[in-house]
Amino acid sequence: MLKLLSMVFYFFAHHGAWSFVILLFVGIGLSIWRHKVFYVIMGFILAVLNVFTGQFVNAVFLAQWGTEGSAVVTLATETNSRLNDEYIWDYDVVVKTADGKDVVTDFSTTTASLYPIRNEIRIPNTGERFVVRYIPGFEKNIVIMTDQSAYGIKSKIAENLMPVKKAEAQYNVNPDNADFRKEYAEAMRKFIANPENASDTQNLPVFRTTLNRLETIGKMQSVREGR
Repeated sequence: MLKLLSMVFYFFAHHGAWSFVILLFVGIGLSIWRHKVFYVIMGFILAVLNVFTGQFVNAVFLAQWGTEGSAVVTLATETNSRLNDEYIWDYDVVVKTADGKDVVTDFSTTTASLYPIRNEIRIPNTGERFVVRYIPGFEKNIVIMTDQSAYGIKSKIAENLMPVKKAEAQYNVNPDNADFRKEYAEAMRKFIANPENASDTQNLPVFRTTLNRLETIGKMQSVREGR
């Protein structure tokens, strides 16, 4: 049953135009059979929705019921088509299943299924291994588990670094400004406490050292002001 569902969701996610036609004709057929216009309306609505959400439904399904494996993009090819003023890319992929089998598949910028679902499309670089989920028996349908993959973790850490970098730049303008120092220290504390950044062995030690230094400076300034 899961294999059949995976095949259906794969078709809807990767063949939006054909899916639109099929869903529309199914609605028309049911309307003729049942003598109710309701079915053709529902068929049209589902057809339109699938164009924009097919890969999202596929992503949720595979993330929930799929088996974990890994994959590597072997070739990325820029097309002449565009999405939001950016060129659409086609990707050739090799999937390594849990039992060690290699499966060749592909997707594009517009058909890739990624989880968690966000308002962005982050595809791994060519040659970089990432985590996927699939249904055994139809392994070519995959969802990229962004937050479990090295490239996704790095991207999330870079995003979490932005408030720290902003606070650091502000602090460097005037290190004697107590408010700037407190804001910088608080930004580093939040970064250190966030489990998403646990693998950042480069910045965490630096932030802990810097935080101790700022706390020492703050205490010294308090003593001077107390005098």
